[in-house]
Amino acid sequence: MEILKTINLKKIYKDGDLEVRALDKINISIPKGEFISIVGTSGSGKSTLLKMLGGLETPTSGEVLVQNHLLSQMTEDERSRFRRRNVGFVFQHFNLLDTLNIYENIMFPLRLDGENVEQGFVGKIVVSLGLADKLMQMPDQLSGGQQQRVAIARALVAKPAIILADEPTGNLDSQTTVEVMVLFREMAKEFNQTMIIVTHDLRVAEMASRMIQIKDGKIYSERYL
Repeated sequence: MEILKTINLKKIYKDGDLEVRALDKINISIPKGEFISIVGTSGSGKSTLLKMLGGLETPTSGEVLVQNHLLSQMTEDERSRFRRRNVGFVFQHFNLLDTLNIYENIMFPLRLDGENVEQGFVGKIVVSLGLADKLMQMPDQLSGGQQQRVAIARALVAKPAIILADEPTGNLDSQTTVEVMVLFREMAKEFNQTMIIVTHDLRVAEMASRMIQIKDGKIYSERYL
């Protein structure tokens, strides 16, 4: 079953007379439950593609379909609600709320939609990420790597159909990187979640089931692992 699809996706940024083609006719089909890594050098378009897939940016032309819903046909409020209920994001810069403790940050997406809390599942996530003894602390009391783990936990607790992660292991040591990637794989398998990770680290990329390489805004290569 196809959960994500792009059709001739283009994104052009203009700076005066200069045009930058961040994405140029990207066509991707992603089945439900697949674990995909997107790799490329800085400026290749991989992070822009991730934002398009999650509806955080609108394309210059082309379409993004998520669970057979055209994002272009939604209002901004509808896209926001749709994202919250279907997509979990892990950003490079964490986006934690300074006024909430770690537990409250992790639970924030569930609170927004009034979802029931599965404490056993939440406990499994925080233990897997080494956060069980950090829940009452504030974000500024944690290291960058620990804050990254909080952002990952927040994305996972609502069991979204899709996880979009932009350099999710960039602030983690090598051991924690492996643990996080194993957790992602387990989540994908257990809950049939679709995982899409942007990374520059080939070791991380090769832990996915399919690797897509982006170069100059185009798909340069892709292969199953």
